[in-house]
Amino acid sequence: MAEKRRKFDPEFSEGAVRIVTETGKTIAEVAEDLGINETTLASWVSRARRAGTAPAGGSDELERLRREVAQLKRENKELVMERDVLKRCMVLWVK
Repeated sequence: MAEKRRKFDPEFSEGAVRIVTETGKTIAEVAEDLGINETTLASWVSRARRAGTAPAGGSDELERLRREVAQLKRENKELVMERDVLKRCMVLWVK
């Protein structure tokens, strides 16, 4: 007997596309997590990218942002240490 075709809400498909584009997970991983066919999700992602509603870079863009955040965290840590040293110097100078 043939399987009945499942229909998905537009919100569900948009959410699935967002998961793929924002988390860096592969289409296969997300499809398995959501219990949908991999080719269905791939077509949603492809359609969203053609329409311009999803970032074209996908995981590449996400990786670039992760590297940038890591660099900013390192710089912030260094600046906090420098600030603390200056505070200690001021305390010693005032005494």
